[in-house]
Amino acid sequence: MAQSHELPGFIAWLDHASEWLGRSLSWLVLAMMLIQFLIVVLRYALSFNSIPMQESVMYMHATVFMLAAAWTLKHDGHVRVDIFYRVMTPKRKALVDLCGTLFLLLPVMIFVILSSTGYVSNSWRILEGSPDSGGIPGVFLLKTLIPLFAGLMVLQALVEASRHLLVLTGRLAPPENDDDHHVEERL
Repeated sequence: MAQSHELPGFIAWLDHASEWLGRSLSWLVLAMMLIQFLIVVLRYALSFNSIPMQESVMYMHATVFMLAAAWTLKHDGHVRVDIFYRVMTPKRKALVDLCGTLFLLLPVMIFVILSSTGYVSNSWRILEGSPDSGGIPGVFLLKTLIPLFAGLMVLQALVEASRHLLVLTGRLAPPENDDDHHVEERL
């Protein structure tokens, strides 16, 4: 059976959507840095303080952190202890990743969705705003990032589980890994 380098239909679309979202959110990091720089300059040069500007940095940071987590999963950027993993064959890595996705990642993300819905809905019910006077009146939007984060992670986890299953069945070529190339070059 010939190996493909592409995911099938809807799974590929989800994977591309995750890539697009991650790349789009990267621009918030630049905006966040510029606003933080402006906050510091205004505070120390002009003795001016802006609560909405400070909170906007927190909102942007939370948005990047929560919504780009699926993109990080797609690029295998989450922390792992890989003492044994890095020397495994691609199929064995796919098996470990599939089991981790099915038995750890998906249950935890489903738990996050289920346990955060009441918390978020209460915040929406009262349209919770900033506890600081003059702050951003959108804490309910910030809290919405929690189930949104978990939902995006579930979608990307399904993509990754499909990818690992296709690698295990030989219908998809294992992803290229820079570490593998470095090992081969040293040998």
